[in-house]
Amino acid sequence: MAIRDIRLFGDPILNTEAAEITEFSPSVRTLALDMLETMEDAGGVGLAANQVGIAKRIFVYDCTKVQPGMRGVLINPTWQPYGSKLQRGREGCLSIPGISVDTTRYQTVTVSGFDMEGRPVGFVVSGLMARCVQHETDHLDGVLFLQRLDPEDRKAAMREIRQSDWFNS
Repeated sequence: MAIRDIRLFGDPILNTEAAEITEFSPSVRTLALDMLETMEDAGGVGLAANQVGIAKRIFVYDCTKVQPGMRGVLINPTWQPYGSKLQRGREGCLSIPGISVDTTRYQTVTVSGFDMEGRPVGFVVSGLMARCVQHETDHLDGVLFLQRLDPEDRKAAMREIRQSDWFNS
């Protein structure tokens, strides 16, 4: 497997809506395994395909530090809130290094999709895994978590981004 380059804020693919995967080929499995390795190498808990330059509806996740067994791949994911309870907590993004801002998400969601072999999967998740599902699915819809912030927090985050070394290099 291979570690892929993570696209950074400003790359147009991060604002691109990803296309559904219709064929569960060996190349999809390779992409999934590469993404898991890339996410692990970067120290993340989630990574969407467009963050590695591929506009396909697939993301990987690893929330095992707080929720055992929560590591894997979701293809063509869809989610719905399970109840109306919200959580507010720090959220960052591998494509926006060094920026972490309190973000509001649903506390619990139901999610369904497919694994890398094309088998249907579905589960109800809460806490960090629910945050991860919402964040990574946003990526697949071309939405960055910055767009979920209130105007004041978004302004402050944008100021930090403009001053960062990675953005100015």
